[in-house]
Amino acid sequence: MFEFELPEKLRRYVPLLVWLLVALVLLAIPLKIIGYGYLPADDALRHCAKAVSGKPWPEILVLGDAFKIDHNFGWHAILGAVHCATGWGAEDLLIFSVVGLFLIVNGAVLPWLRRPEAWLAALLAAMVVSDLPQRFMLGRPFLLTTAVLMTILFAAQKSRPGLKNLLLFTALIAGCTFVHGVWYLWALPVAAFFFAGRFRWAALVAAAWLAGVVLAALLTGHPAVYLAQALATAFHSVGQHATNRTQATELQPFAGDILAVILVAALVALRRLVKPDAVPFAKNPAFWLVCGCWMLGFRVGRFWEDWGWPALLVLTALEVEFLLLARFAADSLRRLLLAMILAVAAFLAVTSDLNSRWTQSLTWSFLTPDVPEMAGWMPEPGGIFYCADMNIFYQTFFKNPDARWRYQLGYEPSLMPAEDFETYQKILWNHGDAKAYAPWVAKLKPADRLVIRGTSGAAPNLPQLEWHYGVSGLWVGRTPRGSAP
Repeated sequence: MFEFELPEKLRRYVPLLVWLLVALVLLAIPLKIIGYGYLPADDALRHCAKAVSGKPWPEILVLGDAFKIDHNFGWHAILGAVHCATGWGAEDLLIFSVVGLFLIVNGAVLPWLRRPEAWLAALLAAMVVSDLPQRFMLGRPFLLTTAVLMTILFAAQKSRPGLKNLLLFTALIAGCTFVHGVWYLWALPVAAFFFAGRFRWAALVAAAWLAGVVLAALLTGHPAVYLAQALATAFHSVGQHATNRTQATELQPFAGDILAVILVAALVALRRLVKPDAVPFAKNPAFWLVCGCWMLGFRVGRFWEDWGWPALLVLTALEVEFLLLARFAADSLRRLLLAMILAVAAFLAVTSDLNSRWTQSLTWSFLTPDVPEMAGWMPEPGGIFYCADMNIFYQTFFKNPDARWRYQLGYEPSLMPAEDFETYQKILWNHGDAKAYAPWVAKLKPADRLVIRGTSGAAPNLPQLEWHYGVSGLWVGRTPRGSAP
């Protein structure tokens, strides 16, 4: 059968063209999504707003005794420095965070691949199976931890343990711990290396973990408090809730992600098909991390999303690369055509606005003093913004970073004062029933405001307050004008 092939003088450019194609697609994906008007739904909003505000959390939130130090100390320092250097507002910092972190988490894996198009295949598979690449667009510092994790897993397959990797891993773990304080979860990859029988690597990663965490903690200037705060936040965010239903969605258990299990089985079959005598998956720490985090996901879903799925992406990319090396010459036209197909498919799959996943924010209505109908209905200087919906906090703080009020509920409910956390729990337990708000209503002062989601048909059943339907879906309550504090 006739098969067209490139002339010899052009074949040498194929590897370069593939690399350029992969790089351009990875750059085009976040730019396309940002072009929709996309805004992440949660923490990225408050990170950028805090950097613009220049204020510590106690001046932004009403906090209880559990709060000791900023959990994302380094990330806010970086965003604050960018804000001071550029004058960017919260919106510009958000674009910087979303695009920058997407490029970092994807770019970190490319130096380890001889066939970079294998990463496009992994992204495509992840998007089809579990929509995971959506998390790569969240603009949050956990993505730096994800990038470091995948770097370590690739390095263990592509290099040998030694001083160079020890120093590299120490620096990387120090950096991601400085910006994302979840230092204790690095025990997961250490255990994965141990179960894979890679004991020298397990010792190296453990040593890098210890040194990196100490270095990061010292950089904050409050090493003991910073490390203790991370553990306390984990305990409070998971352990203080009466039911999973009242926890943040991503901290709730997952359902098993059966399609990901099928993907793992397909990868095992692919390896046996391509090279039956290849090193078994049981020798790969990424495989054990996938298995362990899949089980832990039945307790907290983020084990799977933040640690298990990135490991599965590494497994997928390695197996696809294994196939490409065996079946496609590095300088062949077939390789170039396959890379083009993968590039188009990955771009279309990730940027597809299925179920408005990238345009949901276009319908958000923000509470700001700039909206004429909100005159007199925003909290006054020194007041407190009460609500039981974290999304309202994220969006309002994002649009009002310089506001002179504080929020009763912020990014982690368990950091609230104990009595307010109890009220918040009762509100969620009773599915937002108006009577559950009574303790907050009783202590509302004239400068404070209570915000509740609802329809324009009827105000919340709290006649002690006067109500205003400020923006779509949000009722704002205040003490009647002229009443005593």
